[in-house]
Amino acid sequence: MFDERYDVAFGINTLGVKNVSSFVNECTNIKLLLHVSTAYVSGEKSGIILETPFKMGETLNGKNNLNIKEEEKMILERHKQLVIENANEEVISSAMKAFGTQRAKLHGWPNTYVFTKAMGEMLLLEGLRQDVPLVVLRPTIITSTYKEPFPGWIEGVKTIDSFIAAYGRGRTSTFLGDPSKVLDFCPADMVLEYANILLFGAFSAWYFNVDRKIKVIFRLADLYKPYALISMIFDDANLKKLHCIMKESFKDEMKTFFFDAKSIDWEGYFMDIHFPGLVKHSFRK
Repeated sequence: MFDERYDVAFGINTLGVKNVSSFVNECTNIKLLLHVSTAYVSGEKSGIILETPFKMGETLNGKNNLNIKEEEKMILERHKQLVIENANEEVISSAMKAFGTQRAKLHGWPNTYVFTKAMGEMLLLEGLRQDVPLVVLRPTIITSTYKEPFPGWIEGVKTIDSFIAAYGRGRTSTFLGDPSKVLDFCPADMVLEYANILLFGAFSAWYFNVDRKIKVIFRLADLYKPYALISMIFDDANLKKLHCIMKESFKDEMKTFFFDAKSIDWEGYFMDIHFPGLVKHSFRK
């Protein structure tokens, strides 16, 4: 969940994953768990970003030992103190946003969202039963659907769409960016197709004894700097390898999967699909 409030984001992106892991551990017939994270858990590094899972307590700056239990304790204490001070909801929200940003930057992450998502990955990898195959999906900026269930569907105003909304309402006329860089978008239905092929491919891989446990992590102002001004290339070697296996062994099934972002006319997509979809499904609400 993309929320700047530390208590809200931590409760969903971190503890929510822990709860899912605990639930899965009680399921005797579970076949596989697919977890959707974000490519930006890697922070603001530059160069090739490999598909590397986080170790418990690992930080991006290597300067502090991250203790998730202590983070939870500090969140509760900070919120309790604000209540004692009779702070209203607006003040509490602002204070928890600032506190989350402070904690994220202390450990090397640029904002609360990616920090809490990274901690969620840590808890998942540590707490999940070892016999449960795990797929971690790390998409980039998700936009409205390209085709399914219909073009332009989106729920709520997501990440980059805040700027689009501000521009459409006349609140801003500029967008901070670097013309030499590429913004990495992925339509929501293509993210689902990534998940489908990963799930189908994982089961197929077991059948062919390729791997017993497959971990596939795919890439997919200050608030938007980590998304618009970074110089990253997300490694997707594992997905390409799986795709080759699928093409060789399941040619007919591969026809049902559509996730080639190179086939998109991006100007046409934004002008004819994404922008109208935002107006219809999000802005008017």
